[in-house]
Amino acid sequence: MPVLHRSHPAFRALTTLSLALTCALAPLPLAGTAPLAHAAPSKGPDTVADAAEKVMDAVVNISTSQNVAASRSVTVPDLPPGAPFEEFFEEYFKNRQEDGGENTPRRVSSLGSGFVIDPAGLIVTNNHVIADADEIYANFNDGTKLKAELVGRDTKTDLALLRVKPEKPLTAVSFGNSEIVRVGDWVMAIGNPFGLGGSLSVGVVSARNRDINAGPYDNFIQTDAAINRGNSGGPLFNMEGEVVGVNTAIISPSGGSIGIGFAVPASSAKAVLAQLEQYGEVRRGWIGVRIQPVTEEIAETLDLSKAQGALVGVVNKDGPADKAGLHVGDIILKFDGKDIKTIRDLTRTVADTMVDREVPVEIIRKGKARTLRLKVARMPADEGEAKAASNAEKKSEKPSPQQEALGLTLANMSDELRTENKINPSIKGVLITDVAENSPAAERGLRPGLVIVQVGQEAVENTDMLERRIAALRKAGRNAVLLLISDGTGEQEFVTLPLD
Repeated sequence: MPVLHRSHPAFRALTTLSLALTCALAPLPLAGTAPLAHAAPSKGPDTVADAAEKVMDAVVNISTSQNVAASRSVTVPDLPPGAPFEEFFEEYFKNRQEDGGENTPRRVSSLGSGFVIDPAGLIVTNNHVIADADEIYANFNDGTKLKAELVGRDTKTDLALLRVKPEKPLTAVSFGNSEIVRVGDWVMAIGNPFGLGGSLSVGVVSARNRDINAGPYDNFIQTDAAINRGNSGGPLFNMEGEVVGVNTAIISPSGGSIGIGFAVPASSAKAVLAQLEQYGEVRRGWIGVRIQPVTEEIAETLDLSKAQGALVGVVNKDGPADKAGLHVGDIILKFDGKDIKTIRDLTRTVADTMVDREVPVEIIRKGKARTLRLKVARMPADEGEAKAASNAEKKSEKPSPQQEALGLTLANMSDELRTENKINPSIKGVLITDVAENSPAAERGLRPGLVIVQVGQEAVENTDMLERRIAALRKAGRNAVLLLISDGTGEQEFVTLPLD
């Protein structure tokens, strides 16, 4: 059973548990089982047989195979000259090597689940179910076996779309509205656990909008419906027989049952699958900003009533946000009419937005509400790649009283310091040359070589401007200051520091 990152058969630890992609949960008692004496009566449905009968033939078993080269080779033991049976060992291992020994490629098979969404032959499954497969087959409830071809895959949501060529129209299922699914709603999972095709289990929705660090667009439905090895890629149905999720991951310490499984919501899956069918790939929206959460401290320094939204830390030059007039320090509260409460909301909403579509963006800028119009572009292939931070030597300049209060030693930018600290010529601000140990600045990750670009959302280009700005904030009764910090490459982040 592969791990969350799809590259190894072992489980990966998630806190004290492991997160496995091909899902193992304990079966639950079927709803309607007679209660024990003195127990409260069951609140579940009397039966799910009618709903299951309508959709069972649309659920398929996915079998794959691939050639895998053995990792070990046969070597002749290192024997001393004249050792007993020396000739025998040489002849034996020579024959093993000529026969291929353990270097002979092996044929590896795996099993998963999927479901038909188009009678003409379109099938949904997980990407990790078919990853690296040489051959893919869909096995149907009536015994039919059809070879499948890959239409497209998306590693970020772990979805894949397959196509088979049936002789007659297939039984298909439709997606339901996963946005109205509530915690406590009954759901059923059908799939191929442990190779036992056509298995059904029933449970409830345990939670929504789960982030399990599987990818940048995590938004899983959590369920306690029994999902086991081989269920990956199978459907999670509501009681009307509509697909509300694609079963993808579990938490389990050993592959045993603990009742925690995760499904990609239908609302996310539909958008991805539509693009896979049309383009063979996913073309996500992009606006050209880097964002960070609005913490309680940041909200207080900006006089916001609550900590919500996405704080813009970087605006890519000539990107969609730049062209729309978005500024560093703006707080995005709504995007295309959708509330942005966290940065994950903005990431998913932008990614799901159609490329070249113009949308309204509601922001707060320096305490005032504004609405901008922004045309969404296509995400570049390298968007999101990490950049290495620069390391710089500490300087021994004597800090001013204002700098000491911040726990920082600062210096005006010079050509020598810019070159020494590898700071891009386009970055303007005040250089941090030292950080006091155990200070709030050190606790928040500030270090020598970083540049203070703004103080209280006002640009500063030298230490005099910085100190005047801090003095003004103190005079206004501020207890903390919001700093915009840049590294040498231009990566920016907002940080709050106490002024006391």
